[in-house]
Amino acid sequence: MPILIRPAVRADVPGIVAIYNEAVLHTAASYDYEPVTLEARLIWFDSHQRDDLPIFVAEDGGEVVGWSALNSYHTKIGYQFTVENSIYIALDRCGQGIGKLLMPPLIEGARSRKKRVILAGIDADNEASLRLHRAFGFEPAAHFKQVGWKFGRWLDVIYLQLLLDDEAR
Repeated sequence: MPILIRPAVRADVPGIVAIYNEAVLHTAASYDYEPVTLEARLIWFDSHQRDDLPIFVAEDGGEVVGWSALNSYHTKIGYQFTVENSIYIALDRCGQGIGKLLMPPLIEGARSRKKRVILAGIDADNEASLRLHRAFGFEPAAHFKQVGWKFGRWLDVIYLQLLLDDEAR
């Protein structure tokens, strides 16, 4: 059975939490140190629903194996046409093309909401995520040196951006 990409529902949040917390504990994909709680992630999910920010899941045999989301970039009104993306894949499913399946609905979700720019803040050592974003037309925007600290070392963040059609204004 092929992997199904679909909008997330509240019942998917435990799977989203499991994947995110795995990344928190074992990778620099997130600069969080502590796992998030189910309650905190339910609040996150509900706020995304309220703010019309899409969340998608990759489902395989009824199991959430990856997820993606658009997130507000800043709260100031001038940034209303800019979003930041998140894509997380279960560690045992990385390299299987799930990110390539999650990206198109995320980009379409931004376009349909009249967004102008999608930003992606990626750990500089995360070559797989950098390649994924570049494959979908994201271009380098900034390289912030030593702005993160995790696993006893300084981490760089590379920002990539995708300029969407000029429909926002």
